[in-house]
Amino acid sequence: MAAWTWLTPALAFGLLVLAASTGVGSVLAVLCGIGLMAAVIAAVHHAEVIAHRVGEPFGTLILAIAITVIEASLVLSMMLAGGEHTAALARDTIYAAVMIICTGVVGLCVVVGGVAHREQSFRVEGAGAGLAALIVMATLSLVLPAFTTTTPAGTYSRGQLAFVAVSSAALWAIFVFIQTVRHRDYFIPVAVTTDGEAHAPPPSVRQAWTSLGLLLVSLVTVVGLAKMLSPTIEMGVELAGAPRAVVGIAIAMLVLLPETWAAVRAAKADRLQTSMNLAIGSALASIGLTVPVVVVAAVILKLPLVLGLDAKDLVILALTFVVSSITLASGRTHVMQGAVHLVIFATFLLLAFVP
Repeated sequence: MAAWTWLTPALAFGLLVLAASTGVGSVLAVLCGIGLMAAVIAAVHHAEVIAHRVGEPFGTLILAIAITVIEASLVLSMMLAGGEHTAALARDTIYAAVMIICTGVVGLCVVVGGVAHREQSFRVEGAGAGLAALIVMATLSLVLPAFTTTTPAGTYSRGQLAFVAVSSAALWAIFVFIQTVRHRDYFIPVAVTTDGEAHAPPPSVRQAWTSLGLLLVSLVTVVGLAKMLSPTIEMGVELAGAPRAVVGIAIAMLVLLPETWAAVRAAKADRLQTSMNLAIGSALASIGLTVPVVVVAAVILKLPLVLGLDAKDLVILALTFVVSSITLASGRTHVMQGAVHLVIFATFLLLAFVP
């Protein structure tokens, strides 16, 4: 194992400890930003080592679950600390994650893969099932609260929250079962990769376990540094006069960096199936794991929770799902499809800053 693969997470974690104990000044903020990027690179490397050992789709599933669990913990900790001011934080984070993944990550992967390989293919059976579950979960969590009448607009009653939490968790669990057991072949690349990695000998069990530990350290560091930098981000948002929801977008982008990097690398290596596994699996985990955790905490601790999107965001979300359905319909992609997704992503960012 190369020295940088364990030294980078250790140094980045050291920066996190230093920032937590002394506070984040201007110089330390820059160092934390560099450390965050380095931890992302290390996380992606160790995720790829694990993926090479256990095979698809288990490798991408491990990365998606690890990041989402830590993301849910981050959202919950900020809700506990912020009170009423963070009532919409879970909604903003989940919505931002879905938009970043379905438009930004997918669009970038398709464009990068299209430029390098003209056309790429993936198994539509798995991607289509994942997208269908994602549409239902997003509608239950983000759309319907804007129209229900039992409680004020944008909120759910306790019974409704319980139903959404159980339904989201159940759909995610069924998808994981389909992905890893019943129909695993739907998520395995149709063709052997040509980048040489598929022919390399798999790492040993010891190397895989070491990488798993270093992956968790890297992911904790990424989320921790993102949280440390969030006050600086909030200050920049306030100085720019942007809406508060932009803070959630910025944090979601930082947390999703490891998955984005891994997905784009896979697309460039002509492994678009891996990219799709990461993207759709991460979006599903973002709702299927985060919503139940946030709902349980909100009910037990009586935290205010706003889930419903406003009209503008509802339109963008609906557009995203319609275009995603068209993109995933044939199982083949090219640059034009990626460009369309990236335009929607740019629109999402524009309207977040200028609503």
